[in-house]
Amino acid sequence: MTISKEDMARVADEYVLGLLDDDESRRVEAESHKDEELRDAISASRERFLPLDLSVEEAMPSASLWQRIDADLSVAQEQQRAPVRPAPSNDNRVHVWKRTAVASLAASLLLTAGLGWSLMREVDPVVIAILLNDAGEPQAIVEDFSNEQASIRLLADFVVPEGKTMQVWTLPNQETGPVSLGLLNEHRSVKLATPSLPRPKDKQLYEITLEQRGGSPTGRPTGPILVKGLAKIPL
Repeated sequence: MTISKEDMARVADEYVLGLLDDDESRRVEAESHKDEELRDAISASRERFLPLDLSVEEAMPSASLWQRIDADLSVAQEQQRAPVRPAPSNDNRVHVWKRTAVASLAASLLLTAGLGWSLMREVDPVVIAILLNDAGEPQAIVEDFSNEQASIRLLADFVVPEGKTMQVWTLPNQETGPVSLGLLNEHRSVKLATPSLPRPKDKQLYEITLEQRGGSPTGRPTGPILVKGLAKIPL
């Protein structure tokens, strides 16, 4: 499978969004092992779509959406049956149309998922922090609602030794020092009842440390930092 430079960005987007069939995906994966430019294009697509992956929970498109898509496809098929003048072999409009169609379909599906996620939320978080490991990889998301509740969403499997637990911390200010938001006893995404703290702000530090079972005995982080990150105020 040879992918032209003109089609590389489109193919990378379709691959990352999961719009290719199994055979096409396998061919793209095989080609990426040999083509550094294709690998770079796929990495760029993943980087571009990462914020959406991290901020939107999975939601199934409604039946009405699929009905509208089927109806639109039927209209498009009818239009294709109409006699048209053959396009020149060097006409790039076919590629432009395909890329536009794919982008529109992907945007529709992602918008539907995003709207469904937003409607299910009762309150928006005041700040969101993406916690990274030492390699700079996203491992967890903290959503602080500033109403004595925070949501911790784990993006990776953490290995927690016997007799240890993960503890979530934030640093409201230097005077207060680090404050525990709670324990992740089951090592999964949870909602924590947090202590009453000042309203969280932009660039506020959040981190998860490995502590002894039951949490830090001092009320301050004592174990190694697993992940950390600075908060951002969502737009």
